[in-house]
Amino acid sequence: MRRRFHAGRDLRRCLSVAELRSIARRRLPAFVLEYLEGGAEDEVTLRRNREVFERIAFLPRTLVDVSRRDMSVEVFGERQKLPLAIGPTGANGLFARDGDLALARAAKAHGIPFVQSTVSTIRLETVAAEPGLTHWMQLYMLKDRKATEAIVARAAAAGSGALMLTSDTVVFGNREWDRRHYATPAALAFRSRLDVLLHPRWMLDVLLPRGVPAFENLLEFLPGGKGNPVETRAFLVEEMDMSITFEDVAWLRSIWPRKLVVKGILDPDDARRAADAGADGIVVSNHGARQLDGAVSAIDVLPEIKKAVGGRLCVMIDGGFRRGTDVVKAVALGADLVLLGRATLYGLAAGGEAGAKRALDILAEEIERTIGLLGATSIAQCAGRLRSRLG
Repeated sequence: MRRRFHAGRDLRRCLSVAELRSIARRRLPAFVLEYLEGGAEDEVTLRRNREVFERIAFLPRTLVDVSRRDMSVEVFGERQKLPLAIGPTGANGLFARDGDLALARAAKAHGIPFVQSTVSTIRLETVAAEPGLTHWMQLYMLKDRKATEAIVARAAAAGSGALMLTSDTVVFGNREWDRRHYATPAALAFRSRLDVLLHPRWMLDVLLPRGVPAFENLLEFLPGGKGNPVETRAFLVEEMDMSITFEDVAWLRSIWPRKLVVKGILDPDDARRAADAGADGIVVSNHGARQLDGAVSAIDVLPEIKKAVGGRLCVMIDGGFRRGTDVVKAVALGADLVLLGRATLYGLAAGGEAGAKRALDILAEEIERTIGLLGATSIAQCAGRLRSRLG
């Protein structure tokens, strides 16, 4: 007999992000699940993003008073409770109703930033207006610079504390999972439509209230003002500016008044050039393994990048983080902040805002436990607690 989904009860029983993932996998129709979980081509980098953590071992100390443990970090001159942020992911409204707001509220509850995607399904002004939220805005550089400037101006007016330029999607990766479920670029295949009907709770939550969520931040630029996923993706493929360089980072610096971050850095020289162009931070990232298959994992190159620019930039990282131990390893290797993608999306898909909060609860508990088991009193002390390193 198929197990029934009981959101509140199941969420309380979840002890790991992996268990939230199990609920999400049952709840989502296949085409949405593959959008959440898929990587590029043979998914070599997707596997590498997880396997890399197994090569990093802890060297704990003992007989240390760990009755008080500090998980806080300093980001852009301000102290926050956890070394985490919820990173920018698109189409969050496909995982749960008002997905971006749910993630933002989960982030606010834990005192960490929420980075909203340009291809989110709620207007940036609506999310940024959430009281007490640290709101950052992600940006794609479009060929139409007036459109880019309009998004930047809206983010500035809404009070976003940072602008995060995604640099590694000017050419779209080969995401074969993105084509499996479609008979045509604009229509699901018959089998995928049948699969949707087998997920009535998802339909009631996501589809039936207002139909397929639209990408509201781009509506004014889309032909006919329609923001469905297929038309928006076609627009981005056509309008993504493949000619951008670090000169464009300097241009953004000239029109953006607050913190500027470049996401998609994997080479130390690129990190230096980002700093020279006026960036305040970078995200070491392979885009969740959804772009170039066979690329290094972010944590592979983190120590070298930190050595190159650690005194000049806030060094953030994403890719494959599912455990508090993963987060502590990244901070010990030099990360100032870890951005979460799939980990909090599993929670969102499993139970909306409560599920996203549960994912953060689990990670916070694991981080605090790991610090204590390492014989440290703060996450900053964990840098000396690694034995097996990358190489």
